[in-house]
Amino acid sequence: MSPFTGSTPRTGQWKHLKLTVDDGVATVTLARPDKLNALTFGAYADLRDLLAELSRERSVRVLVLGGEGRGFCSGGDVDEIIGATLAMDTAQLLDFNRMTGQVVRALRECPFPVIAALHGVAAGAGAVLALAADFRVADPSTRFAFLFTKVGLSGGDMGAAYLLPRVVGLGHATRLLMLGDPVRAHEAERIGLISELASENRADEAAAALARRLADGPALAYAQTKALLTAELDMPLSAAVELDAATQALLMKGEDYAEFHAAFTEKRPPKWQGR
Repeated sequence: MSPFTGSTPRTGQWKHLKLTVDDGVATVTLARPDKLNALTFGAYADLRDLLAELSRERSVRVLVLGGEGRGFCSGGDVDEIIGATLAMDTAQLLDFNRMTGQVVRALRECPFPVIAALHGVAAGAGAVLALAADFRVADPSTRFAFLFTKVGLSGGDMGAAYLLPRVVGLGHATRLLMLGDPVRAHEAERIGLISELASENRADEAAAALARRLADGPALAYAQTKALLTAELDMPLSAAVELDAATQALLMKGEDYAEFHAAFTEKRPPKWQGR
């Protein structure tokens, strides 16, 4: 993401989500607890635009995405999205579906790790937002449900048919996307859908600890690792090895690489600068 903004001003207030930033850690909270944090058109657009803005500013080293109340996110709001889309023409529907996909792309392409802090329901679009994160830290109450076929739509929504087989394998992904049955935390851990199963009511705390570890680490190395993981999903080995070589050569000219050697020689912890 280019850091150049042109005439675009920084957003002073986000209307459809909560944002706090503390020492390099951005916490984004879906805040419609009475609706199980169901997504609206505005929430999708704010997430898309916020991720782009944070990527340009380069002041955030990690982002935690969570939800208020009894669950993470129940998906698209039945009245405000599903009801509204029934009245849209094809061009409007394509614009909407492209926007939801842009949120997933932004989560995968932003130059910092994203941690989904999960509890309760992560359904429909909420399950895909969690899937698009780099880490999924889940409370035992977490249950995923890819519900798209249950409303008469393709299970391959918002990139789910691309991402899910790469996380849990084609067999599990076929079952989850076709049937839409709930997957509880312990099964999700078994099939690799979650990164860490936290203790009861401790997912936010575990996600914060992971965020702090990442924020204090070599940010540029993390950013390039994330970029390579995404870029190399569809590359042949020869192209991936060449991209790895070019990336390492550039990082070897960076300040963090020299700082590691200095810290090792002086027997002290590295002071990572992200450069």
